[in-house]
Amino acid sequence: MPNTAHFRKLERMYAAAPCNEYYEPEIDIEEGKATLTMPVKEEQFHAANAVHGSSYFKALDDAAFFAVNSLVEDVFVLTSQFNLYLTRPITEGWMEAVGEVVHESGSQFIADAVVRDSDGNVIARGTGNFVKSRIALDEDVGYR
Repeated sequence: MPNTAHFRKLERMYAAAPCNEYYEPEIDIEEGKATLTMPVKEEQFHAANAVHGSSYFKALDDAAFFAVNSLVEDVFVLTSQFNLYLTRPITEGWMEAVGEVVHESGSQFIADAVVRDSDGNVIARGTGNFVKSRIALDEDVGYR
């Protein structure tokens, strides 16, 4: 049976992370899956007036990361590698990233993520490798 209390604690931990004040994302975590929505802001634009790739990476990595950490209840996971493909620019609306665990082997995990724009168009894809850390999931990391 899914541990929904664990999922809610991860969501609160994510919301409390200082870096998220800038991006204003929201996340919904399920077993092996996470869905993140993030508004597009002009402050994220590069010189060609579209969202910079760093925002795409944040959405992809966060969705994949929390899909993995949904399956790990004792420690924080870490991204050890991430490949991304930026397929379409975005200039307005919001980004929605969905991450799903596709492989689990001991302390290593692989998760895929896809980002869509407000119209449902795929604008980026990514795959990450994640490993268990030695950092306990506790109040020190905002896991409440």
